[in-house]
Amino acid sequence: MASPNVAQRREEQRTQVRRAILDATETLLLEAGYARFSIRRLVERCGYTAPTIYHHFGDKPGLLDALLEERFQALFEEVEKVPQGDEPEDQLRAQALAVIDFADRYPAHYRLLALPREPGWAPPPGVEESRQAMRAPFDQLEEACRLRTRGVEPAAQAMWALVHGLISLRTDHGLEDWSAHTNEDAIDAMLRGLVHAADEPGDPR
Repeated sequence: MASPNVAQRREEQRTQVRRAILDATETLLLEAGYARFSIRRLVERCGYTAPTIYHHFGDKPGLLDALLEERFQALFEEVEKVPQGDEPEDQLRAQALAVIDFADRYPAHYRLLALPREPGWAPPPGVEESRQAMRAPFDQLEEACRLRTRGVEPAAQAMWALVHGLISLRTDHGLEDWSAHTNEDAIDAMLRGLVHAADEPGDPR
């Protein structure tokens, strides 16, 4: 049996190898996209052999899922930090701003999450966790007949499109004259369009 010190060194080495492979994978994906990503190119980039990569991640889908799961968990943790308020629209506003703040602090991570993926590829569990966390306030508004849209999905998709657009305009197009109030004003305007005020008669669908 290996001594505790030996076992610890082995675990540290394993963690370092996985980290190096995952970081190289992210770099390649951001450079070329999913369609052109290959284990062969990853071997050339990270210096580890294909058998080593397969040993740690099983196969190519397992590797990509591990990377996406890690990045989505990081985003999910940021969304989870948003305090639970009395009004679901306040929760939505805070969550949207938390996603934008995440993209500002970790632009490479966000670009990875937003990359188009191959059809039929089931997302890792972290994707569903993030989606459910951000959907819950919409469900509350729907139950209270306060959504102006035809159900939760159109409202959630509209908000996501706005948030992604705000992020992309700044990170991908390098707009330097971005107002300090644009994000908040845009989200507030979207919420006014999506949600009936608490004291306003809603649609009794």
